[in-house]
Amino acid sequence: MKTLHHLIAENKQWADKIKQQDPDFFTSLSKQQAPEYLWIGCSDSRVPANEIINLMPGEVFVHRNIANVVVHTDLNCLSVVQYAVDVLKVKHIIICGHYGCGGITAALEDHEHGLIDNWLRHIKDVFRFNESQFKGLNHQEKLDLLCELNVKEQVTNLCNTTIVKKAWDDGKELSIHGWIYGIDNGIIQPMYCMDSFEEYTQTIDKY
Repeated sequence: MKTLHHLIAENKQWADKIKQQDPDFFTSLSKQQAPEYLWIGCSDSRVPANEIINLMPGEVFVHRNIANVVVHTDLNCLSVVQYAVDVLKVKHIIICGHYGCGGITAALEDHEHGLIDNWLRHIKDVFRFNESQFKGLNHQEKLDLLCELNVKEQVTNLCNTTIVKKAWDDGKELSIHGWIYGIDNGIIQPMYCMDSFEEYTQTIDKY
């Protein structure tokens, strides 16, 4: 039986360190979850939500999938969004893509990858919708542009969900953000920020 003893030891060291800094941290954390942020990011192990925005456990609600996609038929993602908006009352939803995304790279390749190709179809559609913008670019430039356009597409999808539109119609304080993260430098670049459906419709195509 492989029990990953080294990870259990690392966990104990981490918990001990947190308790030394704040003896009541875990007691307080266990009583309530009240984050202001929902993070929708990529499953890539190099893009851990809490760490790159320097927030502690309990401060950000997280959903991750390959290439940070928001699909209207994905009940997993939509359930997370609804719970975050209606129950946790988050004030900000962040869709964070990243350069060097393996899902984006795979979507631009011409060979089959198996089951994941069904998921990558959403990324391939982003390329198809914007194909004229890729003319004359080298491969790396195409990858970077598709990472950026994918963030825009997922922000669009999120803003058009019934969950977000109803929140805005009800006057809830809710902002939608589109970010992109550089694995090579650790820096986030903000791309979009919308506080209402009207603002979304007026600004999304200006970028």
